[in-house]
Amino acid sequence: MEDGLWTIPAAHMKMKREHIVPLSPQALAVLRSALAVRTKGTELIFPGTNGSPMSDMTLLAALRRMDEPATVHGFRSSFRTWVAEETDFPGEVAEAALAHQNSNEVERAYQRGALLEKRRKLMDTWGAYCEEGQRKTATSTAMAAR
Repeated sequence: MEDGLWTIPAAHMKMKREHIVPLSPQALAVLRSALAVRTKGTELIFPGTNGSPMSDMTLLAALRRMDEPATVHGFRSSFRTWVAEETDFPGEVAEAALAHQNSNEVERAYQRGALLEKRRKLMDTWGAYCEEGQRKTATSTAMAAR
């Protein structure tokens, strides 16, 4: 966490390629909070109730309990739509953030960089956007309770 990067091993990725995720200050704050309350003896940040990794079905069940009309994969779709409609970040930066391979074979042959610093700026912007949305939701909830 010191360098603000999360490295996902190739074995955990669909394309079997290591993926490095730049973490926004907001994401780092969530991770620090989770580390402070995690079960002793586990290396997992968000372990399931039995100590094993949390499944996507667990996340889907949490969304359903919150009465959210969303899916786990919908988070990725929401991010990609936000980048396209609300920012000036290039599409290739968004695709790299999602660990998608460039579909253009020629571009893929020549552009081999990870776009890490551009993705860091994107993730910082996304973190600020999510934090602002959380503030708006909390304000609306508080006003509705009055």
